[in-house]
Formats: sequence, C-alpha cells, structure tokens
Amino acid sequence: MESVETQSGQMKHMRHFMAEFGLEEEEFEFYGKYTGKIRLRALRNRAERKDGKLILVTAMTPTRAGEGKTLTSIGLSQGLQHQGHRALVTLREPSLGPVFGIKGGGTGGGQSQIEPSGRVNLHFNGDLHAVTTAHNLLAAMIDNHLHQGNELNLDVTRLSWDRAMDMNDRALRKVTIGLGGAGNSVPRESGFIITAASEIMAVLALAESRQDLKERLGRMIIGYTREGRPVEASELNAQRALAVVLNEAIMPNLVQTTENVPALVHAGPFANIAHGTNSILANRIGLKFADYVVTEAGFGADLGAEKFFDIVGRKTDLWPSAMVLVATARALKWHGGAEDLEEENMKALKAGMPNLERHIENLKKFGVPSIVALNRFSSDTDREIDWIKEWCEERDIDCVPHTAFQSGGAGAADLADAVVDAADEPAQPTTLYPLEDTVEEKIEKLAKNVYGADDIYLETPARKALKHVKQLGYEDLPICVAKTQASLSDDKTKKGAPSGWTLTVTDIRLSAGAGFLVVVCGNMMLMPGLPKHPSALDVDVDEDGNISGLF
Repeated sequence: MESVETQSGQMKHMRHFMAEFGLEEEEFEFYGKYTGKIRLRALRNRAERKDGKLILVTAMTPTRAGEGKTLTSIGLSQGLQHQGHRALVTLREPSLGPVFGIKGGGTGGGQSQIEPSGRVNLHFNGDLHAVTTAHNLLAAMIDNHLHQGNELNLDVTRLSWDRAMDMNDRALRKVTIGLGGAGNSVPRESGFIITAASEIMAVLALAESRQDLKERLGRMIIGYTREGRPVEASELNAQRALAVVLNEAIMPNLVQTTENVPALVHAGPFANIAHGTNSILANRIGLKFADYVVTEAGFGADLGAEKFFDIVGRKTDLWPSAMVLVATARALKWHGGAEDLEEENMKALKAGMPNLERHIENLKKFGVPSIVALNRFSSDTDREIDWIKEWCEERDIDCVPHTAFQSGGAGAADLADAVVDAADEPAQPTTLYPLEDTVEEKIEKLAKNVYGADDIYLETPARKALKHVKQLGYEDLPICVAKTQASLSDDKTKKGAPSGWTLTVTDIRLSAGAGFLVVVCGNMMLMPGLPKHPSALDVDVDEDGNISGLF
C-alpha cells in the first residue's frame, strides 16, 4: 500500500484504513490519498455491532501554552496500539484563530501528532469554512428579511445572530452594518464571533444525523420580535440551506497519527465558550471500529470534562469507561507562582498542587475511574517527577508519567496499561445536577462543587436574561458555562485552587438548537484577539510548498 514520508513518520494511504475497518467504497469519501470522510451510512450499517470503550482525556488548569492534552490523547492511542490493542483517537478540528494566535497548531507534536498535520491545522477538508459560511448565510438571510419588509416584525435592537470568522480579530467584536443608504439594508449594530463559538459549530458536534442537524438548525434563536417572542431560524426557512452548506462537514474526517493509529478529527467547539468536545458522530463511528477510543475534552476538567458529562453524556449515553487527567510539572510550578518554568523549583511545585488536587477531587464526582497522566518535558527533573508520583501514591491515586512527545507509543505504554486496567473497573457515570433544578441551582452547584466558589452573583443583564429564559420555558436545559480556562475561578489571574470568592454571571444566552443555556461568567469574549507576538509571525512556506513553524 502506498505511503509517504513526513517529518515524523510514514503516512498510509486511506485504502489501508478502509481495509482495516471493512469500509466499502460507498461508505467513504476520498479527500486525497491521506485524508477522507466516513459517510454516515457506515454507522447505520453497523448499528448492531458492539461498541468499544471510550477513554476521556482532560487536564488540570493549563498554562497559556497548554499542557499537552492533545499530545497525550494521541500518544495514549499509540500506546494502546503498541500494547496490542485496537485503538482509535477522536479529536476536535483546530481553529485558525489559535493556530495563528498563541497556541499554534492543534495536532499534537513530536512523535505523537496527527498527520497530515499541515492540512489538518489549516483548511482541513473545508469543515470550519463550511460552518463559517453557514453562520454568515443565516446572518445574510436575517438582514435580507429586514430589507424586504420585516414580515416577522423582528426587533432590530434584539437580534442575537452576529457574523462569524475563523480568526482572532478583536477589531470586529462590535461593528455597525447597513451603512450607505437604503439599498444597503437596515443600519444597526452587530459584531463578529469566532467560528468555534458559533451555535452552528455546537449543533454540528451534537447532531446525530442530517435530519437531526436540520431540526437543530431550525430551532436556533435568531432574535426577538418587538413583542418579545423568540424567532427561530426555521421561520426564515433557513435550516435546509444551512444543512446543504454543511452536507460534507457533517461527515467525520479520517486521518492518522504518527504511528498510523486511525484518527477521526471532527468539529471544533472551544470548551471555554462552548461545550468543548468533538462530534458525537465521530465517537459513535470510532466505537464501532476500535476496542478503545481515546477522546479529549477541551481545557481543564472544570470545563470540557464537566460539559462532556452534563451535556454530551446526558444527551447520548456516551459515557467514558476511564478518564485521564493530564498534569505537568510546568503547570504545577506556574500555579505555585514560578516565572521560569524550565528551572527546577520544588517550592513552587508543591505550592501549585492544590490545583491538581481540586481537579482530582472533581473527577471522582463523575463516578468513572481516573488516572493522572504526567506529561514529561525535557526540562523536568527526576526529583520533580518523583515527588509528584509520591504525592499521588500517598493519596491512592494512579499517576503515570509518559514521554509520548519524545518516544511516541512506546513512551506511553505504561499509561496505556494503566488505562486498560482502569477501564475494566466498574463505573457509575453521573451528572452533577438534575435538569429539574432551577438555572440558579445548576450554576450554584457547579460554582461550589467544581470551581470552589462560595457563592454566585447574577448581574442585572444576567437576571433579565434568566427571567426571559424562564418565561420562554427553557429552564430545564443543561448549562454550558463560558468562563476563563486559565483559572478554576472566573478571574484569569487567580491561580491554584481559589477559595473565598463569588462566581459572577454577566449574561445568560439561549442556544436552543444546541440544547443548552450559555452562562457567561466574568469578562468572557466570544472573539479572541491576537497576542503581542502571534504564531503567525513564526510560520513560512518554501518554494516547494513545505510549511514551517506551524506545529
């Protein structure tokens, strides 16, 4: 079978994986030799096949550079394969905003990354562009409706559907549109959000079929009438056109890891401003083809992991058999106040342990066996690693260091063995609140039991929004908290495990299509900005088309 050399190994042709999975020609759509899409009929054709086990990878509160959660997910899948298991990894699609912003590429690194990484990090099979286009098509249809007479009596001051763009551009957060005369529609204030924050991205990730996709798209709230009635996208008959734009994007993308473990990379909602997991369809398909499917939940366990249980698991009964909590000595030192994370600093390391401890205690509340995966950097010392392991052992917590960046699957073999053992233990997955709770009760339970707050406070706009949510009858939805990923609290400057603070809710937004309420906490932006030195300054392409600096 044909293969090609990359910077980290050899890629295998998609036909290799078709043969491995037993995929027929009509069940697969080629996007070149080394990537393609699995058609949804492949899942329907295997509806009676027994599922494998799902492994959820999450993390402690990360530094700005991240702690290698994606790297660990990829490395773990390779470790499972190294140990003789049939493994697969499911991941979110990288957003161009972070790729050219702070974090750079989102495909892992070293000997544990997704290939072809350049393609995945950039315009990967057009999925994010399709979500952006669908979002902006709906925006255009709304403004056209206003221009053509506003038959629905929409209140132009209460439209809730802005534009979207898959790039960090703070200058577009607030804009004025419709200027230049009557022929250019109705002048009004609007804005842009990043594509990953679009409700359409959440809908794509949560949809289970094309029909489900259309129904969810139709339920999205675009604004309110002058009488205060919510207006759905279906009232513009927009759902069918949006589904057409997303016709290819709904199919999960098949690629591979450095060591040729199959990878389904699909959808890309952020976990700080959305629910933070890849698509339900990718996970369902993966579970039909592998004994162990490794998936990740974005940012720390207070965000992605909690939302996996309270939103995704509750809706689908897709429950993990084991969880992996990624930790690093670097992050522990950062939470302990260290500035130079490359140097050994036992004092800062010990001072940062409360953050890890809080996340460990939180994971226990989900009722699933968990392991601490210690992602080892080359600058970490034996003394630091040994101390963390001893700390965990004293508390009867499994802690397994790995070197998946340097050694690929071999470097994650011990972690894989521990995960297999954990996945064989009995699990009683649970959610953290019943849907019958009031919205305030749901927020309070997360604030006190997960974030460590003493109380919650709803600012006036949030109280007004909540009153409206109750009037509309949406109080029984799960909540998706939008808050900073840099702290367990709603203040990005508070490290460790803050106590004695109040969670401040600034707004509550209805995502009726996705099926949750977005609870905005603190100063949370839906359109990020670029840092002083963005990753865009470090990338280049040569005359042969070889890209550098992206990973």
